[in-house]
Amino acid sequence: MAAAAPELVAIAEAFALPGPVTAIAPLGNGNVNDTYRVDTASGESFVLQRLNTAVFAEPELVMANLQVLSAHAQQRPLAGQRWEVPRVIHQRHSGQPWLKAGGEFWRLTSFVNDAVTLDAIASPAQAMQVGRGLGLFHNLISDLPADQLADTLPGFHITPTYLAAYDQILQSSQLQPCERAGWCTAFIAARRGLATVLETAKAEGRLLLRPIHGDPKVNNVMLCAQTGMAVSLVDLDTVKPGLVHYDIGDCLRSACNPAGEEAPPGDPIHFDLDLCQAVLEGYLGAARACLSEVDIDHIFAAARLISFELGLRFFSDHLAGDIYFRSQRPGHNLERALVQFKLTESIEAQEQAIRTIVEGLR
Repeated sequence: MAAAAPELVAIAEAFALPGPVTAIAPLGNGNVNDTYRVDTASGESFVLQRLNTAVFAEPELVMANLQVLSAHAQQRPLAGQRWEVPRVIHQRHSGQPWLKAGGEFWRLTSFVNDAVTLDAIASPAQAMQVGRGLGLFHNLISDLPADQLADTLPGFHITPTYLAAYDQILQSSQLQPCERAGWCTAFIAARRGLATVLETAKAEGRLLLRPIHGDPKVNNVMLCAQTGMAVSLVDLDTVKPGLVHYDIGDCLRSACNPAGEEAPPGDPIHFDLDLCQAVLEGYLGAARACLSEVDIDHIFAAARLISFELGLRFFSDHLAGDIYFRSQRPGHNLERALVQFKLTESIEAQEQAIRTIVEGLR
């Protein structure tokens, strides 16, 4: 075990585990929380997470949302298919669904067994399952009233808010200008008008506020290790009221970029139309009944906007000194921003083809 394991074991065993802890190891590559797999003597595994309270200022609300979601899922099992929503495990003695220790906030959830995640899509079949996973999730929560969920991240996926924050950061940033940063600044300036497209449609009543996942990128969709079928959508901290288009756009920008979010500088970035077709076939096959025609009208706008928005967020964090997204080296968030902006360019260049795909599946 790693040096920190005894402390982690003590935290894990404060929860109602079915047996003693036998191993703890880091799990996944998330940018916000610290996540570990906990194995027990019973053979069951669990997910232990230390929530980043700098991001989730009210983690109790995050946990309340998880419990609302879990209770709703238990009342609405998806017949004829495997689909799991991670369960919250309570403390052994107090029954509380989280633990505060040393000023840190911890929680334990069930582990989705016999399942894998992908960092990048390798085939249209995988893309279809990623889209299907998001569609099943949206179908599952389509009748969950949005007002039963707390807004745990005010302003999250509200692009005009990110643009306003960027404007402030740009004025105060102490970073020395460079060619790549200058390119990003010009890219944003040319697309400022994109920021309001979804929020305007919401304000006009054309798009409705609903429960959303908030972060359905490729590696948050779990696929059965045996069949390759989507079986769960994890990383549920960002579940909140929002527009389903934030989810659809995030899924498309993540799944349809074969180079991946962490593509090295200089790698060609393109939005893959075959993967787009597959994602939307899977998604609409599972979620079409809970979408309006106006929802479908905005799918292209969602893909373009969310790619732009994530690039804007990465670039803003770079200018601010890497205070939000975990970075591995100087300039890492600038590199991430460039990937998303290049992806946005590719989406724009293929607008008609993407709209044709959407119309063909309508």
